Amino acid sequence: MATAKKAAKKVPAKKAPAKKAAPAKKVVAKKAAPAKKAAPAKKVVAKKAAPAKKAAPAKKVAAKKAAPAKKRTPNAAFMKALTPSPALAAVVGSAPLPRTEVVSKLWAYIKKNKLQDSVNKRMVNADAKLKEIFGKAQVSMFEMAGLIGKHVK
Repeated sequence: MATAKKAAKKVPAKKAPAKKAAPAKKVVAKKAAPAKKAAPAKKVVAKKAAPAKKAAPAKKVAAKKAAPAKKRTPNAAFMKALTPSPALAAVVGSAPLPRTEVVSKLWAYIKKNKLQDSVNKRMVNADAKLKEIFGKAQVSMFEMAGLIGKHVK
């Protein structure tokens, strides 16, 4: 029994630097308790070390936010004025326009004439003018830009 008391005294002595106020209460409880309960106390020490590691990544995030953002430069190819074909000119006008403006005016025409499909808004129902450009009665908004490319020079 004397060896159990010595073992119990040695375990709290190692923990004393980690916990300052709590060890005095635990020492009294450990004298009466068997030596097997000393192992869970070691797990508590390991758990305390984990939060210190979590604080380190916060400094890295703060360093990334400090870097200034670079401004995007517009692509000159989008700003180049293109002449529309006679079929496309009936919808967007005959003046040379950049590709972005052609698409914007085409969407304005579609919304003005309510040509967007009521169930699936991604589909455009072509009227007589748009059927000449698209070549079919209904076109997806994603393939529309590709079909416009054939009518611009």
